[in-house]
Amino acid sequence: MFEPRPNEPAYAFVPQVDHPVTNHYGTPIETVPVGHELRGQSLNINGDNGISDNPDRYKQHGFYFNADNCISCHACEAACSEKNDLPAHIAFRSVGYVEGGTYPAYQRLNISMACNHCDDPVCLKGCPTRAYTKFAEYGAVLQDPDICFGCGYCTWVCPYNAPQLDTAAGHVSKCNMCVDRLEVGLKPACAAACLAGALDFGIMETTPEHRDQLETRIPGFPTPDITHPNIRFQQTRSLPREMTRPDSMPLRYEREDQAEAALYKPRVDSGRRTRSWNLNKLRTREDPLVVFTLVSQAVIGAFITLFLGPLLGIEILDMDRHPVARPLLLFGLIGIQTLALVMSTLHLGRPHRFYRAFNNLRHSPVSREVAGIAVFYNFLGAYALLTGLPMLFTWLPPALTSGLTAFTGWGAVLSGLAALYFMYSIYRIPARPFWNHWQVLTSFYGNMLVLGPLLVILAFALAQDAQDQPWTAAADTLAWVMLLGLALEAVGLYVHARDLQRGDGEGQASHHEQCTTFGNTYQARNIGLGVAMLLLLWLTLGNPEGAAAVILWVTAALVILTTSLIGRALFYALVIPTTMPGSFFWRNHGFEQHARETGLAEMPQVGVLPECH
Repeated sequence: MFEPRPNEPAYAFVPQVDHPVTNHYGTPIETVPVGHELRGQSLNINGDNGISDNPDRYKQHGFYFNADNCISCHACEAACSEKNDLPAHIAFRSVGYVEGGTYPAYQRLNISMACNHCDDPVCLKGCPTRAYTKFAEYGAVLQDPDICFGCGYCTWVCPYNAPQLDTAAGHVSKCNMCVDRLEVGLKPACAAACLAGALDFGIMETTPEHRDQLETRIPGFPTPDITHPNIRFQQTRSLPREMTRPDSMPLRYEREDQAEAALYKPRVDSGRRTRSWNLNKLRTREDPLVVFTLVSQAVIGAFITLFLGPLLGIEILDMDRHPVARPLLLFGLIGIQTLALVMSTLHLGRPHRFYRAFNNLRHSPVSREVAGIAVFYNFLGAYALLTGLPMLFTWLPPALTSGLTAFTGWGAVLSGLAALYFMYSIYRIPARPFWNHWQVLTSFYGNMLVLGPLLVILAFALAQDAQDQPWTAAADTLAWVMLLGLALEAVGLYVHARDLQRGDGEGQASHHEQCTTFGNTYQARNIGLGVAMLLLLWLTLGNPEGAAAVILWVTAALVILTTSLIGRALFYALVIPTTMPGSFFWRNHGFEQHARETGLAEMPQVGVLPECH
């Protein structure tokens, strides 16, 4: 057990006070009923199997932050880092701020934020390895770094920057509510260290001393509707109608109602961007996912084309017409998908623990996507063996072989479509409004309809040409499928841009970045999409032959591949999460970029790693 100091001051202890039955969201304060089997269990802190006699052990606790008192001394941040022995590039608790007004009436609102141990922790549901647990003791949401394999999905879904991905260590870690201190009645280190009485801790919905408010919102704080966080605020001082962030996020906060000072809505800050290319900023930590998603969609689309094509009358794709090219393409798809799967593991902090991705099929879309791709991969392999190497199965009855071929083929089709749907569901994240739109679905299935047939056309064009037959035999029909895929993606992109422009907050800010910071790149992608559609229309309606057809198809293929790659890179580079406002060093993406460009990242004390995983 944690050992309190002999002279521990009274303010360091959690007060034992009466509390209401439910919290602001209607969730019971009592985490488990009296007499429940979950009571009386040890947390095994530091290997100690002792059980605390704290009478409030099974009540939901949380933080209280009085913005009127915070002086931004960072004592809470320092105490947390010291307590948890954190490196310079990780901070479980950090202090940021928003500011507004003009001199001499300039005002600043400081915000200290860590994990809010939410009633509905999206990190727990999203984690594929089940590294998170919502404990009955104190209502703490705890995370085990040893189970985590460093995918970082919890950092995507959390609106409050609570989980911290340590790219040097290869795993995520976060605030643990200092449960070792709570077991002996002490407040978390951050609350005990607060100099100005701004940060406090206790049973939820109980007003600490010298407090009047228990608000769930404060300027700069994301909507509590996503997770129902266990933090309450007080902010009584008058603030300007508009507050801005000091970091590089193009966001400001505007008061909705003059009579309710705490209700501020995020709006786009349009005065700090110019239109440019910024191709270097398209590179992100998610580069392996750019390759993985595009390749997976291409492979699934190619297989569906190969399997359904002959059934729909495209005879050139039949095994009898190309007994060598078709199996070669099937085995090639297996090789390409294998490469994509290997690339996807490079996104992990601990690639050798990729197998843990299946641990949370019940809740995590990441687990379901990985399972979907794995099922498709196995069906694809079985179908390729059955059709490409039939001599291996001559010992089976022909009827059984035929049945297995149909079963594995349809299994690959259905599991591939399901895998892409699960892939789409990964990005329906309220904390990342730019992704939280059905356009992601049209993009993924659109790419499947475009890249898959394009891959088949390339393979069969080579096979037809080798046999001195018209190489455009498959291309003429499949071009219509590709045109449908491009149209599907174009419609999604148009509606997505329209909805973002009409919306507000982080989604609108992402669209602003799209039209300014990456404006030229964005327009080039859109033009490329239009050019590809026109080329395909020319090829389907104009029926060009000879060298003209070759030039048009090569041009169309290059344009499609380029626009797909740029579009997917933009997809990851543009997203602006509902993060808390940063201020200094690595919490400010502008400073982080500056540190990498100037060499400051080589100084470990600034908290910016010189190499990003």
